[in-house]
Formats: sequence, C-alpha cells, structure tokens
Amino acid sequence: MRKLMDSHSLIHFIAITAVLFLSGQTIAQTDQPFTLSVSSQDITVLVGENEEFNLVFRGFLNESGKVYFYEQHDGLINVIPNVVDLQPSTQSNAEVLYPIRVEGVHPGHLEVTSNYTIGSRNFHGENMFIRITVAISDAIIYISIVVGWIYFVAWSISFYPQIYYNFQRKSVVGLNPDFLALNIVGFVMYSVFNCALFWSPGIEAEYFERFPRGLNPVLVNDVVFSLHAAFATAITIAQCFIYERGDQRVSMIARGILGIFLVVVIVCAILAGTNVFHWLDFLYACSYIKLTITLIKYVPQALMNYRRKSTVGWSIGNILLDFTGGILSMLQMMLNAYNYDDWDSIFGDPTKFGLGLFSVAFDIVFIIQHYVLYRHKSGSTKNLTESSGENVPEKY
Repeated sequence: MRKLMDSHSLIHFIAITAVLFLSGQTIAQTDQPFTLSVSSQDITVLVGENEEFNLVFRGFLNESGKVYFYEQHDGLINVIPNVVDLQPSTQSNAEVLYPIRVEGVHPGHLEVTSNYTIGSRNFHGENMFIRITVAISDAIIYISIVVGWIYFVAWSISFYPQIYYNFQRKSVVGLNPDFLALNIVGFVMYSVFNCALFWSPGIEAEYFERFPRGLNPVLVNDVVFSLHAAFATAITIAQCFIYERGDQRVSMIARGILGIFLVVVIVCAILAGTNVFHWLDFLYACSYIKLTITLIKYVPQALMNYRRKSTVGWSIGNILLDFTGGILSMLQMMLNAYNYDDWDSIFGDPTKFGLGLFSVAFDIVFIIQHYVLYRHKSGSTKNLTESSGENVPEKY
C-alpha cells in the first residue's frame, strides 16, 4: 500500500512539474523581450509604381529570426523583400527599421499578412498586416474625393428648399406627412448607428473583434450628415404644427409600418441588453430599418402628387439636389470600381448601388410629375386641397 501511495505521489509530482514547465515555456514564448510592427497599415500604390513601409523591430533579441510576408491575392503586388532576416541585438532598447517596398502590378484590394520565426519557434504576426489598395490613376482618386464632397454638400442642403418653401407659403399642404414620419425615423436610426460606432469605445471594440483587420466604416462626415438630416427633418415636421396643413394626417398604413419598426427596435434592444446578442447587432438592425425606409419613403408623396394631379407643396429644389447627390454618388462608385478593378463592389454586392439607383429613379418620377405631367397645376391653398373635388388624401 505504501508503495502504491508513493507511486501516486510520484505521478502527481511529475504531472505538476510538467504543467509548470510547459507554462513556463509558454510564457517564455509569448512574453518576448521585443516587439515587431509595421509603420503603416494602409497603403495606396499605383500600378507600375512603388511605395514603402518599414518593418519596425524594438527591444532585445539574442538569436536570429525571419519575418515572412504573405499576399492575400497573387498578381496584384510584389513585396520586396518578402522575407526579412532579423539580426540579433544586444541592446535592450534597440530600434531597427527594415524597409519593405511594395510594387503595384494590377489594380485591386488585398491584405498582406505575416509570420515570423525566432530560432526554431514559429509565431503569427497578429498586428503585422497591411491593407493595400492598388490604383490605376492618382487623378481618379482625387476626382473621386471631389465628387464625394460635392454630393455630400448637395445632399446636406437638399433639406432647405422644402423648409424655405413651407415658410414662404405659410403652408405644408401638398407635403405628405407619411414621408416626413418615415424620414425622421430613418435618419434617427442612421444617427444612432453612426454615433454609437463612431463615439462608443465598447461598440468599436465589438466591431474590431468581429472584423479584426477592418476599418471603422463610420467617418466624421457620416455622423455630421445623419445628425444634420435628422435636425432638418425635425424642423420640417415642426412647420407642420405651425403652418396650415389642411386635413393631412399620418396615415394608418404609415403608423402600422412605424409600429413594426418600433417593435423591432425594442426587441433588439432587450436582446442586446440581456446579452443574447451584441449591441453591434442592435445597431445593424437600426441600419436595416434605415435601408427599408429609403426604399419606401417616397411612395406616399409620389401617390399623393398623382392623386392631386399637382406637385405644389412639394419642393422640386429638394428633388433636384437629391438627384444631383444620387448621380454623383453612383459616379463615385463607378470611378472607384474602375480605378481599383473592383466591379464586385457594384455587381457582386449591389445593395448600396441599388439603393442609390432606386432613389434616383424616384427623383426622376418627381421631376416628370413637376415639369411634364402637372406643370400647369397651380393655385391657392384652397384650390390645392380641393383639387379634383377631393380633399388631400390622408392615406396613400
């Protein structure tokens, strides 16, 4: 019995020793006395030209090593060199820069990742990756930027012709309240998505945990535009309570749609609050509501114009600016698709392009209604509300 107990003790001792040894070995491998990083994680290079970044070594290294760079897609770039020899360093605070050249071969997008070896040990370079964009023309890049700012301005000021028109007429008769109700909810959802992802460290951490090599998709201009759009729409809604509106009311159909959206938001918020899914998923639900509203929000106004046989009360300035912004937005997508040989961004995932095209199609409908079908229709507010012998419809 004593021998059996001694055997068990010996086995127990060996097991503990092995665990401690392996733990110590893991610590020795993970707690390196040096760091490896890259000087830039986003590079744009033109076809036939070169750009450089540095592999940065900091710390102490008592044996040689190698860093290997791997291209996500072959044939787009050449990484020179794609293997870097790390030399031993006896200084604890040494910093060594290894220049790496990237040669553009074919337009496109890709990532360059890396692994490295120290002696006989292998490591994965978690943070040593580079997002590379290969472009055909530098001029197209700048043209795309200018086009982007123009449509940003066009969309931003597109709210004010309607506000001024309402002020000038002291009436909102002819402006469909369903459109306003859907629009304010859409822009509030868009603002929630943008503000949370832009300003909340927790939400941003969730995003990068899900997309570790991605970029935050929300920029400051997205935040400014969404908040400004919600503000301008709120002003227009306030005008509905100040100026003459006839018997126009939000229809039961619109109220039902908004009620469904409210239920979705509440349910998703509860699920996120109880950790059933992440708050990032809640924000995506908000963005899907915004996309849905973009598809349907113009329908009430178009039907209202058709039934009244008039566009009086509905500002054509708003439509012309929205049309300009939509056309330029699609132009920018086409320019980028050509410059980066990224036609899949349009035809492979047509959501963004399709939404822009859908909005432009409605703008064309409104332009035809205003300048062709009902261009001679004008008159007083009373005439407008009694056109065709009917009141302005509450429902569409």
